[in-house]
Amino acid sequence: MIALLAFRNLILKPRRSAFLLFGYSLGVAVMIVLLSIGEALLSQSRDEKLVGGGEVTVLPEGIDVEVMKTGGLGGLFFSIDHARFIHGQLLAAPRLAGEVAAVAPQIESKLLYARTAGGREIAVMASGEIPSRTLAVGAMPPLASGEWVDDGLDRTWRDPVPNELRNGIDRFHLPPPDRRTDPSWAEWHYFNVLSPDRSTWAFISLIVGGAVPNGEWGGQVLITLHNQGGSSRKFVATVPASAVQFSTQHADLRIGTSSVVVLSDGRYAVRANAREVGGPGRVDVNLVVAPSPGAFFPGAALSGGDLVSGYVVPALRADATGSICVDGRCEEYHLAQSYHDHNWGVWRGVTWEWGAARAGPYTVLYGRVQSSDSAVASQPLFAYVVDSLGFLTLFRPRDIQYEDARVVRVGSATINVPARATMIDVRGDDTLRIELTIEDATATDTRTPGVERGEGLSARQLERPYFVQMKGLMRISGRVFGKSLSGEGAGFFETYR
Repeated sequence: MIALLAFRNLILKPRRSAFLLFGYSLGVAVMIVLLSIGEALLSQSRDEKLVGGGEVTVLPEGIDVEVMKTGGLGGLFFSIDHARFIHGQLLAAPRLAGEVAAVAPQIESKLLYARTAGGREIAVMASGEIPSRTLAVGAMPPLASGEWVDDGLDRTWRDPVPNELRNGIDRFHLPPPDRRTDPSWAEWHYFNVLSPDRSTWAFISLIVGGAVPNGEWGGQVLITLHNQGGSSRKFVATVPASAVQFSTQHADLRIGTSSVVVLSDGRYAVRANAREVGGPGRVDVNLVVAPSPGAFFPGAALSGGDLVSGYVVPALRADATGSICVDGRCEEYHLAQSYHDHNWGVWRGVTWEWGAARAGPYTVLYGRVQSSDSAVASQPLFAYVVDSLGFLTLFRPRDIQYEDARVVRVGSATINVPARATMIDVRGDDTLRIELTIEDATATDTRTPGVERGEGLSARQLERPYFVQMKGLMRISGRVFGKSLSGEGAGFFETYR
């Protein structure tokens, strides 16, 4: 009976019947495709090449999982930048201790080249893991014999002690091969220290610059002492390359009788002495700078065209203890606010916006490097925020709005410099507002030698040649992860005019 009714309906209503048949066929086809996809996902989930243990897998942005599995051309060069920072300051950080039980860094089928004793290169696929971490996420393969445990390098990677961390990120560099003869190459340790009443402060730079290592190069110690609303005093010591010692394996630096040494507990011993520019004075610095745990910026390196620039902040929030003596009269510091960063690169035509400050329980670092100050910057700034648990969040303000209501003299010139500045960013539900109030500012003409931070080469050829250093207050407000963000404190800021 049903077959008869269907046949008569097909005869009487052929178009409607064909349409219904097409819809039914399409539905069946979609169901077959979905079942096939489900079967493929189930099969891949059981594939040992895709099983890394744990419950969440973090992959490089944009990587194709199937390409990783099959070893296609697109999978040859993938990497996760700053993987150790992501491991220690994000995924395995104390902030997530209640949600994340274990994190295992793994690399699968990485293309490497092995060179034989005879000089022949052989392409090999290599994988790497940290045994204890792999075991913790339940991905340890069965061992036929022997043992597989962490060695010293595994421990250093997953849990470096303070001096290992400092030396790892704060080491020195050689210029790229195509920059070995460039006299504008410079690299330096920079420290600042602020008195408790914010009335005096010091900038201390130990610089290696020139055509390193085989051309004409040397070292320089540059120290500037400032008084609130008063004049500054600059001290310089210059030594030849034969009196400079640095290493690409650690952070220690010696320039003549001045030095920076990383102590066994991760603190910095800073010793520096120099003669006053244009005067008979002498300065002697003897400080120990103690970084706060977790308060560091892992570094960034930029390259392209004529720009080669690297920057790392091993001590974003630090305390300094010791003395700065001028002509035998010493100012003593005990747990004074301090900061340390490390810069390297080719500085011809380079300017930047930069600032670092404490804001209550938070410490904020912001900045942007511009390869040419004659062009409008296309990249936003970054604003990097840490608290007592380490890295908290990152914002990207589009720009910084200055109010140039202060006036300073540079030689015979008078220039306007900032009195206030504002940065704002919104990222989803998170917001940040940074307000700067400038209490003191000085400017230096970069066309003359001996400029702060080591970039004082007269060949820089900047259209905004005045390097402005400011001391003031930073006030932050906003929300992060649903919680209010608020604080105020002192810091230092830089720009160009």
